[in-house]
Amino acid sequence: MAGKTSKKSTKVAKKAAVKRVAAKASKPRKTAPKSQSRKVAKPALLAGGNPQIAKADGDAPVQAYIAAMPGWKSDVGRRLDALIVRTVPNVRKAVRWNSPFYGIEGQGWFLGIHTFTNYVKVAFFRGRSLHPVPPGESKSKDTGHRDIHEDDQLDEELVASWIRQASELPGADCF
Repeated sequence: MAGKTSKKSTKVAKKAAVKRVAAKASKPRKTAPKSQSRKVAKPALLAGGNPQIAKADGDAPVQAYIAAMPGWKSDVGRRLDALIVRTVPNVRKAVRWNSPFYGIEGQGWFLGIHTFTNYVKVAFFRGRSLHPVPPGESKSKDTGHRDIHEDDQLDEELVASWIRQASELPGADCF
């Protein structure tokens, strides 16, 4: 009888397997019901409150950045974005190095925005060629900045002029 299994032990093994499968099937699943919507995590804020947004092209990542800008800075971001789109309707948008970038297809980037603790920095990559030159200091010989603080009155006409001028210059390709 060596090597043969009795009919009784085979039956017992089958019953045990059926019980295990039934027990596993009756356990509740740990997934959320389909009716619950998934919550999207807010981006982390880096030093100075700058939102951490992954590198990506298009309007959606730029809007995610603007929405994540803390407090009054988000309003400034929306105003700047709307002003840029009105001034340069064919503008190309992207997020690079946790900052929105604006450019013209085939010409490179002409402007970037960055959030700091006490202000929002608008960097014109060829800003030293603009008239008048934006007042912010820069380590770059070409870049001109306009820092916007909470209580500043933004001269939209002047900023729109800088945006238009910057969009007509060769952009920065290194971003």
